[in-house]
Amino acid sequence: MHTPEPGLAQPMALPSTTPPAGSPPLSGLGGFTPESFGVVGFGRMAQALLLPLIDSGQVAPAAVRAVVGTVASAVRLEAQYGLVVATDPAQAWQAPVVLLAVKPQLLAAAAEAAQGIPVPVVRRPLLISVLAGVPLARLQGLFPGHRIVRAVPNTPALVRQGLTGLAWGEGIPAEQQLWVRQLFAQVGEVLDLPESQLDAFLALTSSGPAYVALVAEAMADGAVAAGLPRALALRLAHRTLAGTAALLQEQELHPAQLKDMVASPGGTTIAGLRQLERAGLRSALIEAVVAAAERSRELA
Repeated sequence: MHTPEPGLAQPMALPSTTPPAGSPPLSGLGGFTPESFGVVGFGRMAQALLLPLIDSGQVAPAAVRAVVGTVASAVRLEAQYGLVVATDPAQAWQAPVVLLAVKPQLLAAAAEAAQGIPVPVVRRPLLISVLAGVPLARLQGLFPGHRIVRAVPNTPALVRQGLTGLAWGEGIPAEQQLWVRQLFAQVGEVLDLPESQLDAFLALTSSGPAYVALVAEAMADGAVAAGLPRALALRLAHRTLAGTAALLQEQELHPAQLKDMVASPGGTTIAGLRQLERAGLRSALIEAVVAAAERSRELA
């Protein structure tokens, strides 16, 4: 099995103009040009990945083969995005590239629906799974006719500030690997990782936004308790977290450096930090990441 060395795949600029008439429907991503793109489970993550391709002209709407679970969802999504969205999985599974984005508990049903549907015979189709905790070996067993790549994107991809870890199955050509990296590079940074590291990656990057959201809510609650209006407290908490993250990244600071910059002797910040240490915030966050990684391994 191919397991590339860990490293950052730099996001590459995608064309922002619509290609001329007659251009291939999925062109411009690394020289690989599938004639259609199947999407099984057209939720928020699938939309975040697909819609930039449509907006930039990289995907013709007619090339999309999206499948959802109910007629009501199909009608709503068709009206919202102007795409053909169906409940019959046949067309999606016949595409040369399929994005599998159902909830993990629906994986068995998706695999059963795919059975008996003929796949392209010229080249084994590519299956991109974004299902949390489902390893390559299980995916390959369920979809033996496909080449498999396992992707772990996080929710900030919805605003193109995401992180995605990729682990590759066997036999995926270089041009398809480049196509997949560029697909996810539209919504953030992309890293190739050994599959053994994806559980820890998921625990930090995919579960992490929930921890940060909890911290933001708690900080705002504290500001309300100290006298600020709720709406202002929430806006200031969000802006403080965003600005702090930008400062850490852009100046390449270790978190302890920033903490020491802010905490002056006998001041307000060190008094607050003392309370956080007393309450075990640091240990709680460490254990939360470890618990999420362990749960991801259990789901396999």
